[in-house]
Amino acid sequence: MNKAAARRQAAKELKRARKALLAARTLLEHELFEDCISRSYYAVLHAAKAALTVAGVTVRSHHGVRSMFGLHIVKTGKLERVWAEILTAQQEDREIGDYEIGIEIEKDRAATRVNDAERFVQRIEQFIQENGISE
Repeated sequence: MNKAAARRQAAKELKRARKALLAARTLLEHELFEDCISRSYYAVLHAAKAALTVAGVTVRSHHGVRSMFGLHIVKTGKLERVWAEILTAQQEDREIGDYEIGIEIEKDRAATRVNDAERFVQRIEQFIQENGISE
C-alpha cells in the first residue's frame, strides 16, 4: 500500500474509532455498561488497525489485530507495551460483555474501559502523526 492509500485507510480507521468512542461515552452515561465496553473495544480495535496500516500490515480478524499489533508495533519498539495490554484487556472485557450473560459489568469497569479507549485512540493519533501521516 502506498503512502497515500495508507493515509486514507488510517483516516478511515480513526474515524470509525472516534465514532465507537462517542458511542461508548453515550452508553456509559446511560448505564448500558455491557454495550459500552463493546464500543470501547471497537474504538481500540479500529485505532490499532490504523497503526498497523501505517506499519504496512493488513489484518482481517480480531485475533490478527491483537497479535500483529504486538508483533509489528510493540515488539519493534514503535509503541510502549501498555498499549498492547489495553488492547488485550478491552478484547477480553468485550467478550465478557457480549457473551457472558451471568457476569454483570459494573460502572467503574466500564468507565475504565472508556478512559483507556480514549487514551489509546489519542496515542495512536499521535503515533500516526509522528510517522508522517496526517489526516
